[in-house]
Amino acid sequence: MNFPSSTSWLPRSNAGWIYPDTVDGAASGWTCLEFYARRYRHSTTEQWQQRLQAGQVCCGQQVVGPDTRVTAGDKLHYQRPPWTEPVAPRWFAVLHEADGLLAVAKPAGLQVLPGALFLQNTLLDVVREKRGQDWAPAHRLGRGTTGIVLFTRTEQVRRGVAAAFRDGGLCKRYRALVQGVELPDGFTVDQPIGRVPDVVMGSIHAAVTGGRASRSLVRVIERRLASDQALVEVEIPTGRPHQIRIHLAAAGHPLVGEPLYGVGGVRRVDAAAKAARPGDIGYHLHAMSVTCTHPVTGATVSVYCRPPSALRSAGPV
Repeated sequence: MNFPSSTSWLPRSNAGWIYPDTVDGAASGWTCLEFYARRYRHSTTEQWQQRLQAGQVCCGQQVVGPDTRVTAGDKLHYQRPPWTEPVAPRWFAVLHEADGLLAVAKPAGLQVLPGALFLQNTLLDVVREKRGQDWAPAHRLGRGTTGIVLFTRTEQVRRGVAAAFRDGGLCKRYRALVQGVELPDGFTVDQPIGRVPDVVMGSIHAAVTGGRASRSLVRVIERRLASDQALVEVEIPTGRPHQIRIHLAAAGHPLVGEPLYGVGGVRRVDAAAKAARPGDIGYHLHAMSVTCTHPVTGATVSVYCRPPSALRSAGPV
């Protein structure tokens, strides 16, 4: 597949968004400022105070301030004003469409679902704009990951695909470019993945003892001695957030261009990664193929997306 040039990257202004919250027992008695500053550390305490002082948070129909105390069961709503979202490549390519199942190719830099600064500059918005409002993604890829994303249109197909993801009924293969050439021809990474505290995000997914069981099957495709890099294929029977990025880093071979995860599968400690976030791009990872049984028709569905040039081997792809 040939990926369009950067001229397809566009900014987009939106109409703002309302973020609802229900206060749980652990937060009962906190002030509104404490609730948002503790629960949503992507923003500073000062930023949350400014939003509360500007009347952007309501409890029910009542505007609340920084010092308003909340109790369990309170319904809070943060009204985020309109903003101009970061530029993103608003395009996709259709790889397969039949019987309520759609497979598209996603470019690097396009987030799948709304989050952080992205609301409408997302794959969800672009697909619905071009193909209709009934489509919903069956899974996610990282913003910097290219390749196959499955969408479903009916509840029956949606449930069936979700069950296949959960039970290992989909075969998902990726291409990745990793640092270093001293790695076995084939190996398995079983490092558990879970949330850990983080100074930037509050918490991130990373390698952690006691996390959720995770497995990645890695095979070396090509060793590039001149650059000390290796091209690998990865099959993931499980699908944890950032699994391949974490697992290859945990194995001692982070992805080339990886902004966040260092050796060990945890946050890098060098100065360049001090403010890195999971959604940052620059790494080389591509969802190359998906094979599954259609949950309604029973037909075998096999989808392939040609990797970007950096992830193609010297031999046949």
